[in-house]
Amino acid sequence: MKYFICFLLTFFNLTFLEAQQKSSISELLTQKQIETIFTDTIKKEFKINYPIFRVYKYTDKSGNFLCVLTESNDSIANKKDTFNRSIRAINLKIDKNNFVKVWELNANTVKNERHENSIWFWTSYFDFKDFDNDGLVEPIIVYGTSAMNGFDDGRIKFITFYKGQKIAIRHQNGVLDDERQTQIDKAFYSLPQKLKDNIKSKMILMEKQRKAIFTATL
Repeated sequence: MKYFICFLLTFFNLTFLEAQQKSSISELLTQKQIETIFTDTIKKEFKINYPIFRVYKYTDKSGNFLCVLTESNDSIANKKDTFNRSIRAINLKIDKNNFVKVWELNANTVKNERHENSIWFWTSYFDFKDFDNDGLVEPIIVYGTSAMNGFDDGRIKFITFYKGQKIAIRHQNGVLDDERQTQIDKAFYSLPQKLKDNIKSKMILMEKQRKAIFTATL
């Protein structure tokens, strides 16, 4: 394990230098890198039971991290559309000669009158950036669901990890106006302005892309 962690640290240092040159803090692992790092032993230790969808690596002044996204892949329709009943993300930090779990999130489809059929990570809205220039990355994770009317009655959730606190915006889409609801954690309003503006821009984009109609403004 010690040799393996040393290899990872070298890997992080090299890629972080490249990331600084490209002005991007995070980077995706390749499938080969995922298979090399996440052995059966590591998966068992951190209860990574679903297929790994993506892994983001990032570095800030506090250390080196891997954000692992997993989706349950319960069924496939039309040979291309994957349906998931559950998703799980786990953020791992390299600490000395081991991985240490920093945070995790779990979510599932819900059984109600909307009949949700799938849940998945909306990675096009992800960010791993240092919004307040304090040397620490503030991850933004977004996931959503589809139901009987696709996006029109699914759910969306934004999660921001800021200084050890998990802060969320929860949204329920609906076909009718009174079916839609947006809930914003009170702590969101204390976040740095650049971080709030970033999430606001994602919400505006979702509306333009006809994926949501939000009922609250930031």
